[in-house]
Amino acid sequence: MADPKGFLNHGREVAKTRPVTERVKDWNEVYVPGSLLPIISKQASRCMDCGIPFCHNGCPLGNLIPEWNDYAYREDWAAASERLHATNNFPEFTGRLCPAPCESACVLGINQPPVTIKNVEVSIIDKAWETGDVAPQIPERLSGKTVAVIGSGPAGLAAAQQLTRAGHTVAVYERADRIGGLLRYGIPEFKMEKRHINRRIEQMRAEGTRFRTGIEIGRDLKATDLKKRYDAVVIAAGATTARDLPVPGRELKGIYQAMEYLPLSNKVQEGDYVTSPISAEGKHVVVIGGGDTGADCVGTAHRQGAASVTQLEIMPRPGEERNPGQPWPTFPMLYKVTSAHEEGGERVYSVSTTHFEGDEDGNVQWLHLTEVEFVDGRLTPKPGTERKIPAQLVTLAMGFTGTDRENGLVEQFGLELDERGNIARDADFGTNVPGVFVAGDAGRGQSLIVWAIAEGRSAAKGADRFLTGTSDLPAPIRPTDRSLMA
Repeated sequence: MADPKGFLNHGREVAKTRPVTERVKDWNEVYVPGSLLPIISKQASRCMDCGIPFCHNGCPLGNLIPEWNDYAYREDWAAASERLHATNNFPEFTGRLCPAPCESACVLGINQPPVTIKNVEVSIIDKAWETGDVAPQIPERLSGKTVAVIGSGPAGLAAAQQLTRAGHTVAVYERADRIGGLLRYGIPEFKMEKRHINRRIEQMRAEGTRFRTGIEIGRDLKATDLKKRYDAVVIAAGATTARDLPVPGRELKGIYQAMEYLPLSNKVQEGDYVTSPISAEGKHVVVIGGGDTGADCVGTAHRQGAASVTQLEIMPRPGEERNPGQPWPTFPMLYKVTSAHEEGGERVYSVSTTHFEGDEDGNVQWLHLTEVEFVDGRLTPKPGTERKIPAQLVTLAMGFTGTDRENGLVEQFGLELDERGNIARDADFGTNVPGVFVAGDAGRGQSLIVWAIAEGRSAAKGADRFLTGTSDLPAPIRPTDRSLMA
């Protein structure tokens, strides 16, 4: 363990963020560079010898958190990096983007602020890149087997890296023009700079993974033809079908899905555009959806110079402390203030959009809403609470309903779906089609980045066993595993 009295001697300190007035003028990560390293050893020392580390259960990857906390406390960064990579292919992604269910399950969190696990994680991996402790792991011999991975998000990349290291020849197919999936075009630069993806891609190229961009399986290349080319296929295409809002006025110009809006600002940072074709500059912006994707839209609108930003959520505002119905170590629903919310805007809870109103040219101008409340377990409009707010740009960030069915991938493979519309899979993450496996949101439904990486690692084991008859690859989860919820 780390310092036996660490949790008694030191309070919780987190990464410092740059001043709002400074960071909204650029797209760099919001954190003060280098602010973590001076405090991180003390923070790692707060990890207590708790006997049963429930943080392992909170994280689907089974991260060896107490072990790398101890190494970070002792500033043995090489050993900490080795322990971190033992269960996680991409800790620089999770350390920046994961909502940290491990911290919610931290034993210290029963009656004190939990250990800053995310901050320790990202400090270790950033130090590892700085000192050269992250190197390609080239397989000693090749198996002669080939694998196609469809999708280059965290699940696809994790599966590809695991299978490449097992000695298989792996090609990753991505329909976008760059590798990364939602990491590339769904996550704004201010949450994770894309240089972190780029250097992982270079590591994977050096290990032997091949990448094919601009190819959508089902449209550009038939799934049946792909199946003939490769010995196995791993589908990690995500759950990209966005939930829509079928209310009057939805057809007006200026109303977009979040994943129509967010990728364009990332393309500006990649140099594809000078300014975004969909910009919030000078407009009253309304974001429908109170989750992380909605917060990403809020932060993006701030940086584009929106006149105002309002975020709507149909559910009541969560509490700032654990609800008794969500006891430790479950992941609680808490009122969350992200960096984007710190930058301004209004958040409105318990409201539902009734319709949109536009001008004579068909551009959205107003959003009409009503307050809602639970009546007999159902959300019901409250009479007399109808009102309208200005809305010249509206983004829909209400989640996703399943994998893409329009490109033909599901039908061409002949895949069976489960009752939720996800691709069905067996205990080895295999589909009803022999040799075809599924990982990530395409099989699980919309979920967190740690679950995506865990799925990719587990599906890789299933594919490896199919190809060779046995496998030494780890499988941290089963397809039926779910988050620890009350």
